[in-house]
Amino acid sequence: MSSQTTLELINLRKPRHALTRELYTDEGVFQQDLELIWHKEWIFAGHTFEIPKSGEYFTLTIGQYPVVVVRDDKGNIQAFHNACRHRGSRICQNSKGKNAKLVCPYHKWTYGLDGKLLFAGNMGADFDTSKHGLTPVHCEIVNSYIYVCVAENAPDFEPFRKAMSPFTTPHNLDNCKVAFESNLIEKGNWKLVFENNRECYHCDGNHPELLNSFVENLSVAGVGGEEDPELAEHWNKCEAAGLPSRLVMDEDGQYRMTRIPLSDKAVSYTMSGKPAVKGRLDESGVDDIGALLYFLYPSTWNHFLGDHALSFRVLPLSSGETLVTTKWLVPKDAVEGVDYNIDDLTKVWLATNDQDRQLVEETFKGVQSPAYKPGPFSDIAENGVCQFVDWYCDTMKKRLS
Repeated sequence: MSSQTTLELINLRKPRHALTRELYTDEGVFQQDLELIWHKEWIFAGHTFEIPKSGEYFTLTIGQYPVVVVRDDKGNIQAFHNACRHRGSRICQNSKGKNAKLVCPYHKWTYGLDGKLLFAGNMGADFDTSKHGLTPVHCEIVNSYIYVCVAENAPDFEPFRKAMSPFTTPHNLDNCKVAFESNLIEKGNWKLVFENNRECYHCDGNHPELLNSFVENLSVAGVGGEEDPELAEHWNKCEAAGLPSRLVMDEDGQYRMTRIPLSDKAVSYTMSGKPAVKGRLDESGVDDIGALLYFLYPSTWNHFLGDHALSFRVLPLSSGETLVTTKWLVPKDAVEGVDYNIDDLTKVWLATNDQDRQLVEETFKGVQSPAYKPGPFSDIAENGVCQFVDWYCDTMKKRLS
């Protein structure tokens, strides 16, 4: 599909309505999504504490770009295009690992952890290794979150860092570890995955485990609105204890941070509502801090509680496949089986993620029908999903034009 046709489809969208069939299903539109959004924006890659030692790395693929994120000999985290400068083979082929050097498995070209080419056999006396180092990828870190951008010129990261850091700093993420990781391939378009996340209209009928603790607050579901007295009381309580809580959202709607109360007597995402982990991430002294929620389009949403946190990463695989990675974060000194039980920690969101997968997959099957027509969003319960779709359309309009 041509860029002009995609622009026409976006321009045809009625206000406060879902997208047309082709914008979810067409492979040409998907390639434009990659080119104009995924290959240009800051993408959540992983956490610094996943690679604590020099030589440790993890890999991810952002659209058409394989990327490796590695801790170098000086302890710094760097990102590179995961393609050998010889004939393009992926250098790091596992999802994670540890190596003293980065060695291409094809012809054994050998790179330092700083990306410099150290050895290339049989290339002759005139070959200059200094001109064939790994190609760097823009990399920024804020409170353990590693963000990468494969664009030649990355957007300014500082506004997001300035907005996010006050919210996440009190949760001591640098002293955390991944207690459990889940990877789900959802057979649906990446936009449907994010749309589903941005509303809880579907929760009553689909998420009994989550609703033991989570309560959507419609005041913060979209772009704000009337301030709820209970919400304001929660914000005041948390902010008095040093936890920024009031809604922060950038003018383009690409990111948002806010803290919301959970249901009565619930302090964590567990079946009982009780903490899943002994000890705390924060030092506020407030027993019930609710949940800090933040998202950054197009790749991540996150939940921070008193006892643990969850990071979610979205990566598009094709027009009809999306990888959703969830990580449960706990204090690094917490001992499994003593300070937390994996089943208690993960049960709610393992169930919720799988329910969401089914919803996304059934929606993707439905929107493929030639009879599908985009319906209206609820003025009450779907302001968040409308806000995401508006962001997508506005972003694509600017870049297609």
